[in-house]
Amino acid sequence: MGNRQTHTETLSALLRLCIGLICYSANAFQAFAADTERRPDEPSDLTELSLEELLNVEVTSVTKQAQPLSQTAAAIFVLTKEDIRRSGATSIPEALRMVPGLQVARLDSSKWAISARGFNGRLANKLLVLIDGRTVYTPLFSGVYWDVQDTLMEDIDRIEVIRGPGAALWGANAVNGVINVITKKAKDTQGGLVVGGAGTEERGFTGIRYGSKLSDSTHIRAYGKFFARDDQATATGDPATDPWHQARGGMRVDHSAANSDLLTLQGDFYQGEYRERVTAPTLTTPFSSTSDLKGQITGGNLLGRWTHEISSTSGFTLQLYYDRSERATPQLAEKRDIADVDYQHHLTLGTQHHIVWGLGYRFTNDQLTNSQTIQFSPFSRVLNLWSGFVQDEITIVPKTVALTLGSKIEHNDLTGLVVQPNGRLRWTPTDHQTVWASVSRAVRTPSRAEDDVRINQTTAPPSGSTGGLPAQAALIGTRGYGNEKTLAYELGYRNQLTSRLSSDVAAFYNNYKDLRTLERGTATVETTPSPLHLLVPFNASNKLRAETYGVEAALEWRPLDWWRIQPSYTYLYVHLYTDQTTDPTAGDTKGQNPAHQVSMRSLMSLPHNIELDLWARYVDRLAAAQVPSYLTLDLRLGWRPTKQLELSLVGQNLLDNHRPEFREPIVSSTPTEIQRSVYGKATWRF
Repeated sequence: MGNRQTHTETLSALLRLCIGLICYSANAFQAFAADTERRPDEPSDLTELSLEELLNVEVTSVTKQAQPLSQTAAAIFVLTKEDIRRSGATSIPEALRMVPGLQVARLDSSKWAISARGFNGRLANKLLVLIDGRTVYTPLFSGVYWDVQDTLMEDIDRIEVIRGPGAALWGANAVNGVINVITKKAKDTQGGLVVGGAGTEERGFTGIRYGSKLSDSTHIRAYGKFFARDDQATATGDPATDPWHQARGGMRVDHSAANSDLLTLQGDFYQGEYRERVTAPTLTTPFSSTSDLKGQITGGNLLGRWTHEISSTSGFTLQLYYDRSERATPQLAEKRDIADVDYQHHLTLGTQHHIVWGLGYRFTNDQLTNSQTIQFSPFSRVLNLWSGFVQDEITIVPKTVALTLGSKIEHNDLTGLVVQPNGRLRWTPTDHQTVWASVSRAVRTPSRAEDDVRINQTTAPPSGSTGGLPAQAALIGTRGYGNEKTLAYELGYRNQLTSRLSSDVAAFYNNYKDLRTLERGTATVETTPSPLHLLVPFNASNKLRAETYGVEAALEWRPLDWWRIQPSYTYLYVHLYTDQTTDPTAGDTKGQNPAHQVSMRSLMSLPHNIELDLWARYVDRLAAAQVPSYLTLDLRLGWRPTKQLELSLVGQNLLDNHRPEFREPIVSSTPTEIQRSVYGKATWRF
């Protein structure tokens, strides 16, 4: 009863604050506008990109060449640096909640489940993620370790998110989407920056960056950051014993040569620790044990990129990077080295053909340390990936109709040759409208886990049906596990309806085959480890099919110069079935993914450099995960007393003391619920 009363009082106070600020702004704007007119030469801190400028923001993820957002033939959404700043997000996963078509759920303090267009989970395996062109998709389980994908949030220039296949350019595993995090150039981060804050869940965070000009053509920046996050909660409200802290640093150097060559060298290093409560099976009474485990993560990367313009119609980019990561837990320890080289060349032939082609090679080597719960055999393995792609954008009617055809060909050590073609048609009937359609084939290649892993999942007590022995169920990888295949159809429409209103709508239908199933094998008796027990294997197999379809819609509305409203809606239907049946009851239509998601953001730039930002989200229930639907509200109040100093107060998940967002049925971590959070932040630029 006390919590409910406190909850009501908190919401009441927040609402009174919001209403008061809005009313205050209405009375103050007349004086503010008059003051602005008296000083026309002074730039306003409240100035933002117009709708037309937003639609002309150049993106590179769709064609690997810069092109206006409005001209792309794909379901792409761009989070600008202003979107990120005003969201109050302290991490990349939090910022991704703004993207329609993404399923973003937090599992505990350090873990996330993120996917596009379905098949979400902590080990979601159909979404490719890049940071400045460096792939962070791990071959261990075909997914992303979101806890180490980080940088100084103020250094992010934009995040480009493609919903739908991007495999024709980016390769296998870009099945349902591509997330490309792009940081600012060193030239754009000159001077100093200090960030600091603390709150109820954010125990404390700080960041520092300094950029300098080495010469007129060479710029450098270096940064460091640290954060410590508190425990989340259990269903009863008790601490979930999952605190998390991490330190990170890095640098970037950009050089512009006299011959217009662009050279970039950048790198990062991180080290952190997290805790989690895990339940693992045992072979003796009570046949399971729960313990609080500590995980340690360390890693670093170094990337170099050379861009050379051969002529006004031709140029190439050569990129190399090395990534080293170490992750140590009592259940599994992993050391991984990745080396990657990528070459791409673009050229224009006449007025009709814009061609991009490229070659790539990736080497990865891992060393794993097994436990009684998770075991890999062999414990170390080297994998090679060779690739090549070509894409041609063909102008059929100048400035009106264009056809893009392309394909990527890859060879990997697990399944051999993979071909992933793509076709996209774009029609631009007016300067402010674009209609596009695409057909794509994408493939997810097997991970190390699907080939080599054994995960002991549960243990049943001795019974007559088990011959008086304890029976341990285990998930077993299978050599010969094949590719998962997708054929995707998309249709989209963009329109700048007025100077204050734009819309972006995409519809899709995906047909999947050879998805992963776990087939029960023949039980056998094991003598090691003791005591004598029965092994019940569930082997990885490619017997699942699926159909998904849905709609993603986003609006950008500016009713007033100082007020932006950004509503979005996502509908997703998922139907799973095996080769043996097409009975609708064989597949869960909602499963691990919400059928409906609604987001509404309101961003107000008030007088005297005050910002009031509200963000409400509705997420439908997850039937298979037994997570109820929820409505949440975030609030950010910002103030810039000077051009150098920014202060903000942020409240997240304000409508609940704590609530679940996701539960993972395979991973044995104890279910955790996400708590209400309030923090304050100060940013100083010098």
